[in-house]
Amino acid sequence: MLFSSITFLYYYLPLVTISYFISPKKYKNLILLIFSLIFYFYGEGKLTIILLFTCIFNFLIAKQIDKQTNMKKRKQCLIIGLIINIGILIYYKYTNFLIENINNIFNINIKYLSVIMPLGISFFTFQTISYLIDVYKKDVKASKNIVNLSTYISLFPQLVAGPIVRYKTINEELEKRQPNIEKISYGISRFIIGLSKKVLIANNLGLLIDNLNNINTTTLSTILISISFTLQIYFDFSGYSDMAIGLGKIFGFDFLENFNYPFISKSITEFWRRWHISLSSFFKDYIYIPLGGSKCSKLKWVRNILIVWSLTGLWHGAQWNFIIWGLFFAIILLIEKLLIKKHLENKKILSHIYTIVIVLISFTIFNSNTLNELITNLKNITGLSNIDLINKETIYYLKSNLVLLAISIIGSTPLLKNIYLKIKDKKIIKVLEVIILFILLIIITAQLVNSSFNPFLYFRF
Repeated sequence: MLFSSITFLYYYLPLVTISYFISPKKYKNLILLIFSLIFYFYGEGKLTIILLFTCIFNFLIAKQIDKQTNMKKRKQCLIIGLIINIGILIYYKYTNFLIENINNIFNINIKYLSVIMPLGISFFTFQTISYLIDVYKKDVKASKNIVNLSTYISLFPQLVAGPIVRYKTINEELEKRQPNIEKISYGISRFIIGLSKKVLIANNLGLLIDNLNNINTTTLSTILISISFTLQIYFDFSGYSDMAIGLGKIFGFDFLENFNYPFISKSITEFWRRWHISLSSFFKDYIYIPLGGSKCSKLKWVRNILIVWSLTGLWHGAQWNFIIWGLFFAIILLIEKLLIKKHLENKKILSHIYTIVIVLISFTIFNSNTLNELITNLKNITGLSNIDLINKETIYYLKSNLVLLAISIIGSTPLLKNIYLKIKDKKIIKVLEVIILFILLIIITAQLVNSSFNPFLYFRF
């Protein structure tokens, strides 16, 4: 079930909200759990059993970790938990990728498995991994209530596309939380803003990309596709995160921010402090630092960077373009830290241009389905292939979508937010805000009724 669907907006969401607020306090988590499982079952059917198993298994194994006083036994329980969780993720997401590469390397023909990847498995698996590790490290106590833990793992606002929420962030809220008018009001506005990002900007950028892919390829059309896809994935994913954070607020949860205007960054290091924050902080805290982080020899530090970014790429999908995408960032980050850090700090305009160019190249890699397509796209975008620089069709689509691109670029910066913060306390602004949000909801509804193009890009990860 998509957040950006009539079914969710006008049937599911009112029903879960009403049920939640009329239920006694002790049953609120149970209501959220039941509706979260319904939400997941609506799209995944029998694969919901994987989610249920994940909830039950991690509840039991975390209790085993917590009750062990011997560190060796605690570690053994943790390892079992990690093997099961990661094993499920590998089986459903990477088995056929492994088979494909074995077949190519050894020139054999192992049959592919009929495996369907459950939606959101990368997100809820990382949540359970962080939970088990935090219990092992005694950062949190294992939950004694299976309903509470299952609610945490399967909570529908962030179940299928994040952000990756850590148990220690919301464990107190699972036990006691008090939604109030201020939180609910903020949650509704944040949800509508996220929905607007998705439906009015990301979806239309996706249509522009489809149109550009269906004309004769030119250097300019490839550059436009790269710019449009980079903006689309930002508005698609940050829009989903906004909706998740907004829904969380409505039900009394405070999820951490997942995006912080990454396109204003002046280095790739800064970009990854602002982009998909929950993922980058997960890899930093649970892989990079345990490996030694930067507090080790330079050779080991380089190894740590390469491992973390290979895994970051692989997390996004079982294709070589994602691994190359991760390694591309690893190499750029190494170059930044070893060679050009001081230069970036001293030349703000050039450093910003450099960052945007690197990001555009990176998402050209990300958006390529095969290695051949990747090579072709990189040659096209740099003007090294034998294609025209521009043609009439490219000019037409550029002119037709200038307003969309301008809105997208402005909306990806904090400009509008800063203006709002300066004037938000005026009474007329508060009234206008309500009117604007209501109008946006009407426009979104009309668009959803008339449009069939409505995919969430991060659902496939």
